[in-house]
Amino acid sequence: MQTPPTTLFDFHGRPGIARALPISLQHVLAMIAGVITPPLIVAGVVGATPAEKLQLIQVAVLASGVCTLFHLYGVWKFGARLPAIFGVGFAYVPTLIAVGAQYGIEGILGAQLIGGITMMVVGYFIQFIRHLFPPVVAGTVVLVIGLSLYDIAIRYMAGSGNVNAEGFGDLVNWGLGVLTLVTVLVASQFGRGVVKLSAIIIGMLVGYLVAIPLGMIDFSPVNNAPWLAVPELMPFEMEFHSAAIISMVVICVINSVQTIGDLSATSVAGMNRELATKELTGGLLGNGLTTTLSTFFGALPTSTYSQNVGIVAITKVISRSVFMLAGVIVLLAGLSPKFGALMTTIPYPVIGGATITVFGMITVTGIQLLIKDEMTARNMTIVGLSLALSLGITSVPSAIEQFPETVKDVVTGAPIVIAAISAFLLNLLLPRKTLAQEAQEREEEARQTNLDRQSTEEG
Repeated sequence: MQTPPTTLFDFHGRPGIARALPISLQHVLAMIAGVITPPLIVAGVVGATPAEKLQLIQVAVLASGVCTLFHLYGVWKFGARLPAIFGVGFAYVPTLIAVGAQYGIEGILGAQLIGGITMMVVGYFIQFIRHLFPPVVAGTVVLVIGLSLYDIAIRYMAGSGNVNAEGFGDLVNWGLGVLTLVTVLVASQFGRGVVKLSAIIIGMLVGYLVAIPLGMIDFSPVNNAPWLAVPELMPFEMEFHSAAIISMVVICVINSVQTIGDLSATSVAGMNRELATKELTGGLLGNGLTTTLSTFFGALPTSTYSQNVGIVAITKVISRSVFMLAGVIVLLAGLSPKFGALMTTIPYPVIGGATITVFGMITVTGIQLLIKDEMTARNMTIVGLSLALSLGITSVPSAIEQFPETVKDVVTGAPIVIAAISAFLLNLLLPRKTLAQEAQEREEEARQTNLDRQSTEEG
């Protein structure tokens, strides 16, 4: 029997824990802010009690650890079996906010159940429909996701998700939020190694420590939380609303496209090969399955983590043992309500100051996707019109007051849905032309214009 290699640069390599742990911790630090922030935001939107807020965070962390381990090893046709980190995804946040504001956590989980099943269907047929989601479509949606998150970060930096909250806009809140933001920028732009990769966590830590003497943190939830607890089945009821389901299905399909990009980047940058169809199908089927199962425990939908893909691209470390160790660390943290309770004490300005850079990066990622396609007049029309419709309509909800209730419920507060539908339809309907073809058309039009002018002058 052949002995497994001990290298960090082989998927089946088994390096010693002393070599694997530092890189595993890098992955944990890079992902953890992304894991805890969505449930914190959703808890504020749905008006969750402190106990429910703690539960949402704990199960989100636990689900992220389980999801990562599941994809590393896989079960039957489910699981990517690639060096990737999975967890509760940021891309869903705008849709979760829109659904949660109307239907609460029950509406979110009911829609998520259908969305997860939809992801599995997409995963099964992806090899046949992949061409329907080129970079111009996926990039437009990701761009809108980033743009639609900015107001959340600003409200949090001002002190709360609710503009009517007491103390909203106080200079103390802004000072703490800006301090956190500056710390993140310094660590990310001037730091090296672990400091650079952990910039968001470092910024949150500095902001948190400064908030303690300001009296902005209440440690009673941490003192009252037990050290160990297993999440309960069905902590929340599920409700099924057509508008919420449509919104969630759309974002789940779009997120599948983002997952394709992240898994492709992992295989190309880390393993020097193209993504295999089996890995692609397994990744989407597995993500759909974990999203579906997560609903029964109150965890939010899962996705790949692009920041961890970046670590793979930089370090070239692809050992499954490294990612397994990261998954186990996150899993153990998810089993401890103490950890979840500690996360609930983070002040809003700290969360806002730390995440506004993340939202900015999501926007830039959308732009990077867009420029993978030629910026023809056709593609610019798709992007420009989708942005105008999605952001314009959601900014003026009274403009669609006469529309059917179902349409209003789907569209209001969810620009991603409008962007996805418009970009998808325009990509199907508008004639495809390259830059060279458009240039040739202009030359022919100019030539014909000259001929017409000459004929007129001769006549």
